[in-house]
Amino acid sequence: MPIILRLDRVMADRKMSLNELSEKVGVSNVNLSKLKTGKVSAVRFSTLEAICEALDCQPGDILEFQKGDPRP
Repeated sequence: MPIILRLDRVMADRKMSLNELSEKVGVSNVNLSKLKTGKVSAVRFSTLEAICEALDCQPGDILEFQKGDPRP
């Protein structure tokens, strides 16, 4: 997958636990855990906005595009 989720890194930088983020964002621990481990195929903008608000970050701090190998 060319989109890499860096939520775990941002949370560690802010010293915020999954439980604390879950409470601030209003999203279950299970769903945040899936997002943190990259086991999701979509993220709602409202969720991304709430996460950025809680972590005081930009979407680009959480999401990273990694160029794949060009296919012939």
